[in-house]
Amino acid sequence: MLTTHVESFRRALSELMPLLPLHYEKLALNKDRVPLDPNFEFYFQKEDLGELSFITLRSNGALMGYWIAFIAPGLHYQTCLTSIMDIWFIHPELAGGSAPLRLIRAVEAEMKRRGVQRWFAGEKLHTPCGRLFEAVGMQPVERTFSKWLGG
Repeated sequence: MLTTHVESFRRALSELMPLLPLHYEKLALNKDRVPLDPNFEFYFQKEDLGELSFITLRSNGALMGYWIAFIAPGLHYQTCLTSIMDIWFIHPELAGGSAPLRLIRAVEAEMKRRGVQRWFAGEKLHTPCGRLFEAVGMQPVERTFSKWLGG
């Protein structure tokens, strides 16, 4: 049975830890140069300020997916409460079914509950998910480019 929940990032971190390497392997760029090393203290601070949203997807109680976003007034439009997706993940065992849509619908409901006016989410071009975002009425608005400059 799949369920979605709004949860505390801090309290769920021990359950989240085993999923992070799977997420990293699937999506991260420059893995040969940039190791997985989350700044958990930053997430805790944002959660303490009420600026973090952590929505989980569980299968029979086991954590199988999550959506993490930051919520705050827009930097350029401070009268507009804005949600900016940080990361999201669905365990590969559930990726082909209804789980992604169930999670994103729960995210949308939570954004509405929190009074978010503008909701941003992104996709990696090597793992596209735009159809999922479009299924809930989102529109593509920007592409982000990257170039490795480090040693």
